[in-house]
Amino acid sequence: MSNESPDGDTTGSDVTATSIHVPAAANSGAIGAMGRDLPDGEHSIPRKQVFSWALWDWATQPFNSVILTFVFVALYLVGDSFIDPAIVALGTDSADYKAASAALDSQFGFALFIGGLFVAVLAPVMGQRGDSSGNRKRWLLINTLLLIVCMALLFFVEAAPAYFVLGISLVSAGSVFSEIAGVHYNAMLAQVSTRRTVGKVSGLGWGFGYLGGIVALVIVVIVTQLDWFGMDTSNGMAYRIIALGCAVWAIAFSIPIMLNVSESAGRTDRPKVGFLRSYVVLGHDVARIFRTSRSTFWFLIASAIYRDGLAGVFAFGAIIAAKVFGFSNNEVLIFGIVANLVAGISTILSGRLDDRFGARAVIMTALGGLIVASLVVFFLHDQGVIVFWVVGLVLCMFVGPAQASSRSLLARLAPAGHEGEIFGLYATTGRAASFMAPGLWALFTSVFVGTHWGILGIAIVLLVGFVFMLFVRTPQHVRG
Repeated sequence: MSNESPDGDTTGSDVTATSIHVPAAANSGAIGAMGRDLPDGEHSIPRKQVFSWALWDWATQPFNSVILTFVFVALYLVGDSFIDPAIVALGTDSADYKAASAALDSQFGFALFIGGLFVAVLAPVMGQRGDSSGNRKRWLLINTLLLIVCMALLFFVEAAPAYFVLGISLVSAGSVFSEIAGVHYNAMLAQVSTRRTVGKVSGLGWGFGYLGGIVALVIVVIVTQLDWFGMDTSNGMAYRIIALGCAVWAIAFSIPIMLNVSESAGRTDRPKVGFLRSYVVLGHDVARIFRTSRSTFWFLIASAIYRDGLAGVFAFGAIIAAKVFGFSNNEVLIFGIVANLVAGISTILSGRLDDRFGARAVIMTALGGLIVASLVVFFLHDQGVIVFWVVGLVLCMFVGPAQASSRSLLARLAPAGHEGEIFGLYATTGRAASFMAPGLWALFTSVFVGTHWGILGIAIVLLVGFVFMLFVRTPQHVRG
């Protein structure tokens, strides 16, 4: 995919990054400078900065892998402890039990849906504060600390139905702070990479995250096998301590990025605007991008959709394994370790493929694989655990590369001299769609009263993103 026909603008002329004129706009924060212009490859980025940046993914990954996906939610929060004991006593084959179990899954999905709406509303304002003031790293620190607080407070979620709302509320809030922190973190990619290394560095960050998830899950398995050193694990204590441990982990490994990666410079070339006005300016900016760089516009739309589908794969993957395919607790943990290993290795390797063959080729291949694998899981949901072991790992193999190559493709598509603006719009549009997969998951599991129907909801989101990616045509100078 190294040479494709450039996308045409509304005037019919060829569009290249060197010929696009991007007029000035008010600093809404929606397309504020979220990253410096990428160096041309002649400048050396200290390895210490690259490593410290990538380590943030390692630091916060336990929230995704241990709490959100494989352990706390899947094995505890949507489990029998939060169903009326009288219904549990009826047995897993009873209609009442199945309805109650599906209700937990649906309510959890709805909580993430609400969190996604909060992210969509808050992202432009958070971008404005961080970009215009030059306090991007400070906002990364604030939101990371808030994420840590949410994880620590999960310690107080006892094993009783009365605590379910508290649990899903903290997880949903944690997802909001994680996403907003990710806005600033992703923007810092331009500070720690060059045009020649952006794919590799982006892949390194995602790979570090998955490898961090492996280590965290291995620790959980080891402690479990040691029977928690004889500690009383009743009332959900084991899972509550795991959540507290994830908070401590995030504190320890977030320190390097705060110490070793410099703060970004604030923008003083455009006036600031208020909260409501920022959305008006955002609409104008989107219209301008549509007129001047059509491929960039379609990529922003496509990535906003399919990135939410990618998040859904991991957010609900362990629930599917446990409730649809009957994985035991230990099997879920082992699957989580293997899944993160597969995802981490494939993501790091894909960074090199990205730099060689193009980010668009990696993204399209990954999305196609994800859609096929999701449909296989849906239609073969009653065929036993071997199906999910094989196809589930295929899903994990494609998620990371799609995530990492999305960042690097945008760095290549951005008009010269305006990379910061486009990165900001990428962050805003992506977070604006972060409610789609949880919303369809909640809708499908609720309407059809079955957890496996949520798989189809995620597949639909991925398919829509894939279709929009077909409209993305990279300029000739871009290996996209």
